[in-house]
Amino acid sequence: MSDSAPDTGDVPSGVTEGLDVENPVRPAREDTAEAVERIAEDIRDDVRLGHVQDDVSHVLEERLDEAGIEMRPEDVDDLAEEIEKDASS
Repeated sequence: MSDSAPDTGDVPSGVTEGLDVENPVRPAREDTAEAVERIAEDIRDDVRLGHVQDDVSHVLEERLDEAGIEMRPEDVDDLAEEIEKDASS
């Protein structure tokens, strides 16, 4: 095993640390960051189209759970606020 850590790129704050790059069951950190951004973009689109009736934080948390991604609750709330601001502009 290599002593050097893999390049983590721009992993969003709050994404659970310690994701195992060598374990195929858990996504690599880069994949997780991309998945979080994809989920956020999908929710932005859904909000713009009027398809989100629930609290954006709740919808975001559900979609992250479905993708197997864990984030701290305060980071989910922060990202949900960002999604709401982006969708309304």
